[in-house]
Amino acid sequence: MSNEISNNTSNNGSIKYPPLLEEFLNYFSTVKARSYNTVKAYAYDLVLFLRFLKQRRGKVSPNVEFDEIDISDVDVDLIESVDLNDLYAYLNFVANERSNTPPARARKVASLRSFYNYLYKKAKVLSKNPTQELESPKLSVRQPIYLTLDESKKLLNSIDGPFKERDYAIITLFLNCGLRVSELVNINLDDIKDDKLTVIGKGNKQRTVYLNDACIDAINTYLEVRPKEGVKDKKALFLSKRLKRISVKTVQYTVKKHLKNANLEGKKYSAHKLRHTAATLMYRYGNVDIRTLQKLLGHSNVSTTQIYTHVDDSQLKEAVNKNPLSQKED
Repeated sequence: MSNEISNNTSNNGSIKYPPLLEEFLNYFSTVKARSYNTVKAYAYDLVLFLRFLKQRRGKVSPNVEFDEIDISDVDVDLIESVDLNDLYAYLNFVANERSNTPPARARKVASLRSFYNYLYKKAKVLSKNPTQELESPKLSVRQPIYLTLDESKKLLNSIDGPFKERDYAIITLFLNCGLRVSELVNINLDDIKDDKLTVIGKGNKQRTVYLNDACIDAINTYLEVRPKEGVKDKKALFLSKRLKRISVKTVQYTVKKHLKNANLEGKKYSAHKLRHTAATLMYRYGNVDIRTLQKLLGHSNVSTTQIYTHVDDSQLKEAVNKNPLSQKED
């Protein structure tokens, strides 16, 4: 596990993990090959849970602030003492005291399940697993936010400025390939072979993305002006003005800037929404089936892809009108 996670710090100083949590995070990072961001998120969730547990068991002085509770002394006995009531009390705590939304609580359930499954099945230090009966919060299915075809064209046509070739290539890739922001910033020059792009997605899973003519043309136009002297990250495809690999934050800012210039701000559009847009356009105009779309987007579960198969009111109206009984008989 990276030192950045194992030596995780908060605003209140260094957090020293108990051995069992340290071992789990090492396993989660290396053996399970989860991404840095996922491991970091799970570490945060489990630190929160162990602090809650110590407070619930009366093992903390009332004068100690919650975010300063030391968890380094948490042992297997405390962890094994947890039952289903404790777990639901924790979920109630994060909902009411930490204002966690259902998706945030669902992630905490996933963190707890992974942690206890590891201790019970892999480390074999527990005689029971209290998370086996733990239910996850019910999540409402949200319609993805996406740009229409006309809005997508408007965005592309509005791109200008000193980095217009780079920015045009970035947004073209988002709108045509449905890349995640993290996937785009990590593209290296040698990841592109003819019309094939190799990307590393969630869980360090590699997949091949095929580039259409628009993407190839946009990349080639950018490469003609991509700096060659003084470049600090020579492998990186997309560079910042400081000649380093472009960051996630810079990409997000860049997309928002061009959305604003295209008069498309205020609709909750973002870099990630361009991924939604690509999926929607491919499904609606490309006659792409859901399994193909799943592979294109790098989803491990097809249920995740199903949110992109939404339909608009015009499609609903058309479906009703195509019913063979729709015509009134004379």
